[in-house]
Amino acid sequence: MKNGKLGFGIIGCGVIAPSHRNGIETCEKAELIAVSDIEEDKGRQFAEEASGDNPGSVKFYKEYEKLVEDPEIDVVSVCTPSGQHGDGIIAAAQAGKHALSEKPLDIKLDRLTEIIETCRTASIKLGCVFQSRTSADMIKVRDTIKNQTLGPMVLGDAFLKDYRSQTYYNSAGWRGTWELDGGGALMNQGVHGVDLLLWLMNDNVESVFARAAHKVRDIEVEDTAVANLKFKSGAFGTIIGTTSCNPGEARRLELHGKYGTICVSGSKITRWALTDEEDGRAEDKEPPKEVVAQGAVSDPSAISSGPHGWLINDLVQAIEEDRDPYVTGESARKAVDLILAIYESAREGKEVKVYHAD
Repeated sequence: MKNGKLGFGIIGCGVIAPSHRNGIETCEKAELIAVSDIEEDKGRQFAEEASGDNPGSVKFYKEYEKLVEDPEIDVVSVCTPSGQHGDGIIAAAQAGKHALSEKPLDIKLDRLTEIIETCRTASIKLGCVFQSRTSADMIKVRDTIKNQTLGPMVLGDAFLKDYRSQTYYNSAGWRGTWELDGGGALMNQGVHGVDLLLWLMNDNVESVFARAAHKVRDIEVEDTAVANLKFKSGAFGTIIGTTSCNPGEARRLELHGKYGTICVSGSKITRWALTDEEDGRAEDKEPPKEVVAQGAVSDPSAISSGPHGWLINDLVQAIEEDRDPYVTGESARKAVDLILAIYESAREGKEVKVYHAD
């Protein structure tokens, strides 16, 4: 810590790195110290831009192994391709640095376990960027389901219909590959919706039967997938994920319980229908206005830097207060565990059990 601020380093200077930089800049107790990238020109340019009116104030390292050894760095943001997240997190933990990973936490079961165990052994905080959880509306929905206002849950469905062109997949060699992307429409774009469905349902998926294929794009991984879910509570669900909807549609979740229905588009509530009667028909109502605090800040909109800033601010407070971050590694892995089971089911053509670390 320097001048009362935690020093941050960013590994990977690609398209998501500016969101982390901006979030760090707007956090009063955080300061960007250094960045790293294997592409030296790109990394140096990013460091120069981040230095602003103080040229050279943000250091550049080509090797992330050197960045994590910098004594001025306390926290590392990992913004590399998905299949390399574990490398940065584990290196940070072994150097005694806390870590904030972009989604997904990683793309393999054994690597996820290694990441979490390494961080636990090193006694460092590990957070993951699932920014949809910071929406005030989503917090209302989770609280409502968690306190049984909807009664026993019947269905939880996620419709994740995005559009990505072939040009998008061709823009970087790792996109659309099993090795570094870990999957396609579900693991990259759809993972936010998968995580949100699990978090809102407050439930784990027990088993899944799925189909997946690349129907439109020339890529290794799926551009379209459909999965039928059985939750541990007994509820059923469906996930439809694609990057070949032209044009794409807003992410939509539909959550049905015995006493009502909540629908979500993007991160906003679009339907809130409830009944107070045992056998009554649910009627549309206004969602509750109050938000119950789930982390360091009860209203994410109060943080000017948006969701990344919200999560960075929360991680800084978690370090100061010695508590868990808002999105823990254990929680973040659940979406990946489910997606990997979906891929296995699609390959094997049968229902498969979903792995649960807990």
